Amino acid sequence: MPLTPIGPGRIASLALLAILCLALRSDGRSVSPSSLSIRMRNLPHKILWVWERPEDLRAIDPHTTAVAWLDQTIQIVPSQDGPQVTSRPRRQPLALPSGAQKIAVVRIEVTPGTNLDHTNLDSLESRVIAETLYSVTKPGIVALQIDFDATRSQRTFYRHLLRDLRTQMPPDLPLSITALASWCSYDDWLTGLPIDEAVPMMFRMEPDRRRLRADRAELQIRGPLCSTSVGISTRELWPSNIDLASKRIYIFPDQGWTLDTPLLAERNLP
Repeated sequence: MPLTPIGPGRIASLALLAILCLALRSDGRSVSPSSLSIRMRNLPHKILWVWERPEDLRAIDPHTTAVAWLDQTIQIVPSQDGPQVTSRPRRQPLALPSGAQKIAVVRIEVTPGTNLDHTNLDSLESRVIAETLYSVTKPGIVALQIDFDATRSQRTFYRHLLRDLRTQMPPDLPLSITALASWCSYDDWLTGLPIDEAVPMMFRMEPDRRRLRADRAELQIRGPLCSTSVGISTRELWPSNIDLASKRIYIFPDQGWTLDTPLLAERNLP
C-alpha cells in the first residue's frame, strides 16, 4: 500500500527510531528458558505491536526487532440463523524494512448477545479458521498471533478453535496468543492449549490492569505458557516484578510509533 510523502516530522521520528535500534542492538542475548517452544526460538527479543494506525518502521533493525501488526479483525455477530462471521482487513499503511520479521495478528471480537453455545459451532469455527489462515499466506510471516479477550462462556469455543487452527497451520509456524493477566496468574485455564506462547498484557488495555497494579501478588505470572514473554506499553509504568531482560517483549505504542519511539530510548528498554 503506498505511503503519503514523508515530512520533516516523520524524518525526525525515523532518525530517533534508528538511534533506538542501535542503542538496543542485540548483543547475542536471546530468550532461552528451557520451556521455550522450539518454534519461537528464532524470534527476536523485541516485538513492536502495530495497531490500526499509519506507521513507518523502516528504521528498525530486522535482526533484533520484529513487528506484530494487526492484519485483520474477525467479528462474530448474532443472527436468526446463528452466529455469523465477518472480516475487516487492515486499512492503514505500514512501511517496513526489507527482511523484516512479521507476525500477523488476528483479532477476534464477539458482539455482545452472540451465543457461542449454538449447536452449529463447528461451522462457525471453520469459518473463523478459514479467515484466520488467510493471514498466514502473506509473504514474510514468521508467526501468527490471536488476540481474543474470551469471556468464561467463550473459552470452550476458543479452546476448540486453537486446537483445530494448530492442526491446519504450517507445522513449523509459531502460534501465539495475547492473554489477560488473570489467565496467567489466578485464573489459569490455558494449560494444555496447543500454543507456543501466551503474552500476558501488563498494561491498561487489559481489564485486570485497570483494577490492580502489575506488581500485585494477584497478578503474579505462574502459567508456563506465559513464562517467556510479556506485553507492555510505551506510556505506562513497566511491571517491577518481571525481569524484562529475560522475556520476549511485546511493546504497544499508546499514541503510535511516530510519537512514542523517543519514549523507549528515554526509558532504556532492556
